[in-house]
Amino acid sequence: MAVGGPGGQFRPLESGDPASVASYRLAARLGSGGMGTVYLSYTPGGHPIALKTIRPELSEDPEFRRRFRQEVEAAKRVQGLYTAPVIDYDVEGTRPWLATAYVPGPSLAAAVAEHGPLPAPSVLLLLAGMAEALSVIHGAGIVHRDLKPSNVLLASDGPRVIDFGIARAADATALTGTGVSVGTPAFMSPEQAAGKEITPASDVFALGQVAAFAGRGQGAYGDGPSHAVLYRIVHEEPDLEGLPEQLRFVSQCLAKDPARRPTPARIVELCQEASPTPLRQSGSWLPEAIAADITQRVSASAALAAAPKPAPAGPPPTAPLTHVSPASPASPMPPPPAHAAPTATAAHVPSTPAPGYGPPPVAHTPAPGYGPPTGPRPPFGPPAGHQPPFGQQPGWRPAPLPPRRNRAGKWIGIGIAAVAAFVWLSSCASVLLDITDKADDGGTGSSSTSSPVAGDSARPLPDPKPVTYKGITIPEGYYIRFADSPPKPLYDDVGASYAEGSDLYYEGGDFGDPATLGSPGEKIVLLNNAEDASLKTCREDTRYAKSVALTQVSRGSHLCVHTASGHIALVTFNGTAPKSDPSDYVSVDLTIWRNAEEPSDG
Repeated sequence: MAVGGPGGQFRPLESGDPASVASYRLAARLGSGGMGTVYLSYTPGGHPIALKTIRPELSEDPEFRRRFRQEVEAAKRVQGLYTAPVIDYDVEGTRPWLATAYVPGPSLAAAVAEHGPLPAPSVLLLLAGMAEALSVIHGAGIVHRDLKPSNVLLASDGPRVIDFGIARAADATALTGTGVSVGTPAFMSPEQAAGKEITPASDVFALGQVAAFAGRGQGAYGDGPSHAVLYRIVHEEPDLEGLPEQLRFVSQCLAKDPARRPTPARIVELCQEASPTPLRQSGSWLPEAIAADITQRVSASAALAAAPKPAPAGPPPTAPLTHVSPASPASPMPPPPAHAAPTATAAHVPSTPAPGYGPPPVAHTPAPGYGPPTGPRPPFGPPAGHQPPFGQQPGWRPAPLPPRRNRAGKWIGIGIAAVAAFVWLSSCASVLLDITDKADDGGTGSSSTSSPVAGDSARPLPDPKPVTYKGITIPEGYYIRFADSPPKPLYDDVGASYAEGSDLYYEGGDFGDPATLGSPGEKIVLLNNAEDASLKTCREDTRYAKSVALTQVSRGSHLCVHTASGHIALVTFNGTAPKSDPSDYVSVDLTIWRNAEEPSDG
């Protein structure tokens, strides 16, 4: 999952985000990707964590849950210097999640996008650190399967490899059965692209691609449509032009034959041989601009941690205990004072310090090997009960969670809270609890209290004014957002169908599959010729699909698209790029009714 962005600034929670997950109050958004969304939260003792929630369509797949449980159990054993350890998790609830130590640094993808390629000494330390991370990950019986620049975070004391194993949980599930590939095409190995067996050597190929990206600003197989990049990965030799000479040994990682690729331990040796001085993580291994970005993130995290907690709305609920790994505190600790902000290493240094400043010898970690994982895996158990729905709440610091109320109590409480802002806090609490209790007992409150709320909710919303945009072009692999004016094509390396904010995307066909127009909200309808192209039709026609193949549309075809944020768009298909055009794109007209329906929770 992509985490954070340039500049080290956190993004506030969006309307569809939960306010809390289990006992963790969410403070900010860190990013999102193909598997789900990442949030900033804090442990009871005040340490920042990265809490990752899994996408609903994955959560609903039994096979994904079984594999996700296995991967989390294995990930708990990964305690390397260059990985983010697992702190807490829940694999049985309505929405599975995983919490790891927060790394206050940009992703490699964001750093290169903002500051350009890294110098050769930085790349050598980056590559050695990632290789050590793979040694530990493979030693735990895990193949990463999705190693890419956005899954490598840059901390002040070295890189951190994240999201190992999650891609395997998604492999061979209902999601992949719909045509969604696991992994990022530009960083797949030839065997992964061809659907063959994936081994630890596949991660080594991705490691070589990431190193090429870090040293020259792009992978060794160029950019462009995913199917074109995959073809070059399988059939062509890597292009390392622009990569410093001392880094050219990464070509060994890019061998087509997995058996010819070096092991992670050998890669560390190659980095040592290529460096004119001994490799040492001294805390100043990155260019000054990126180091300043890390400092910004540390300060921002400290500011959020020092923010006052919102007043609790009631006693904390009784909930099943979540699983806490040995790496996290066994009992709550008081929050640190404002001046004791977490440093760049406080959140992710393992409990056993490594000797010296340099990377430890690879022999200290289990030999990775290239064989299948051994040892029994725990069975998948039944869900541990229904979790309360998530709702948006203010606040930038963890706080005790309010008790769950029924729907009537929720709306009455909101109405009372609006009035209670002008009276004494004690009176507010008394009235609110009184009305909530009455609602919980069967809605026996007075009609004078309940009738205005019911009357307001029954009042129909007026139709929004439509906004029209003509001739919008969407290149292959790009997406648009209906909230933009005008909508412009955007790109994200996680894929257009998974990009944060994507409302309509165009994806070219791979391996014989047709090109498609799709919507991540999975609410796209191809209208029949006899149907009126109007807001009324879009609201009433519920023949929802996730995507529509270009073979199913022609010039003038109309599609209705509903978004999770409540926008409805009428899309008129104008055609594709002419054969003489080197670009691959579709042209559409858009009529958008913004906020035409209630936002969904998904």
